[in-house]
Amino acid sequence: MRSLSFALLGALTALTHAATPAEWRSKSVYQVLTDRFARTDGSTTASCNTEDRKYCGGTYQGIINKLDYIQGMGFTAIWISPVVENIEETTAYGAAYHGYWAKDIYALNSNFGTAADLVALSAAIHARGMYLMVDVAPNHFAWSGTAASVDYSEFVPFNSEDYFHSFCFISDYSNQENVEDCWLGDNSVPLVDVNTGLTTVQTEYHEWIAELVSNYSIDGLRIDTVKHVQKDFWPDFEDASGVYCVGEVYSGDASYTCPYQNYLSGVLNFPVYYPLIRAFTSSSGSISELVSMISTVKSSCADSTLLGTFSENHDLPRFGSITSDTSLAKNVIAFNIMADGIPIIYEGQEHFYTGASDPANREAIWFSGYDTTATLYTHVASLNQIRNRAIEVSGDTYLTYQAWVIYSDTNSLAIRKGDIVTVMTNLGSSGSATLSVTSTGYTAGATVVDVLSCTTLTVGTSGTLSVSITSGLPKVFYPSASLSGSGICSL
Repeated sequence: MRSLSFALLGALTALTHAATPAEWRSKSVYQVLTDRFARTDGSTTASCNTEDRKYCGGTYQGIINKLDYIQGMGFTAIWISPVVENIEETTAYGAAYHGYWAKDIYALNSNFGTAADLVALSAAIHARGMYLMVDVAPNHFAWSGTAASVDYSEFVPFNSEDYFHSFCFISDYSNQENVEDCWLGDNSVPLVDVNTGLTTVQTEYHEWIAELVSNYSIDGLRIDTVKHVQKDFWPDFEDASGVYCVGEVYSGDASYTCPYQNYLSGVLNFPVYYPLIRAFTSSSGSISELVSMISTVKSSCADSTLLGTFSENHDLPRFGSITSDTSLAKNVIAFNIMADGIPIIYEGQEHFYTGASDPANREAIWFSGYDTTATLYTHVASLNQIRNRAIEVSGDTYLTYQAWVIYSDTNSLAIRKGDIVTVMTNLGSSGSATLSVTSTGYTAGATVVDVLSCTTLTVGTSGTLSVSITSGLPKVFYPSASLSGSGICSL
């Protein structure tokens, strides 16, 4: 075992703000795969072939240089990929550019920069009033070679076979013991499963995560492969970190995923992700399936407003690989940001990137030229702007209000969250419709603004909105009176 060894960072480190779950509710998160976001040299042409699975040169300094680009979309938090030292070998699956193949959790991945660079990134993020979220993967360490050839002495701090579960690859995902105790990966890159049931392992992890959070002034953690660790490990781990934690429970089954929120403050909302994508892939998608799952998650999860809501990430095919219809993409992103939970947008989503499964979905963002006039860039910015305005005006009243479906039909739905009514459709860019939306909470005769088109609408009898959809575009309505002085739609 290795004791804490971050002492050299002490002089570099600012006091950590222990960001609470309640504080994270107000955040909107931009997910960064560090190696693929921005290079220190600012290049927009540097080679990066996703099929090579090699390091492409993204750095912490590169992120610092592009914070204006991220904040220009209205994001108030940034999630970066794992920072710890990974295996150095080029494997059958390429290099560990993604960060999930840990070798030494007390050292940093030097490909992304130095400890001072990471401290500087944290400081630059905080100077803008934003939060930093860091990805961690306590479930496993990685080995380049067969499972039988693992040299446990190379792992830090768990340098003995005694700290790991006995070898077996996961073979039965319906058997939770098999899922938790056996190994991910294969005989090219086995992910050696840490025995998190051991008190010595738990103590070391608690000390490590507290020190990591403190040294880099981290405000929140995204935790990888949560379902592969026993549930009762997580409460003390989150307590030791002192910050909000959102866990990846890779399952669309709400009855499986939601109980993990009894052990962590948040989980990624996979149960809604799957019907969301299916609903908006085309006009034949099932709106009713999505509506049903929204209701299920609200009743099954401990707090739907603390879930991580997403529509793309580094493990899933990009929406642009499924359809090229920009209107459909706008509807998905509108749901992503305006529904319950803490919205997360994956880098490149704002440029409608089209990579399918890993590694194609891990494109270099610099090829976009960081175009701030791109259609989806400005769309994301508008949605974050109105969400941030609602938070400014209503605070916790908006944030803790559980969104509910106030209208749905075969192709469209409307969701109310506080004073915001979001209308979405899967009709696509050639689609049009007129909807009568009730239960808006608006007063008859009042005016509301669709902040995406800056069109004003007068509320009808009993708070009804008569909504005309053209070109299959979403609409986000907010009371005109609450926009006064905001600058939104020149009000």
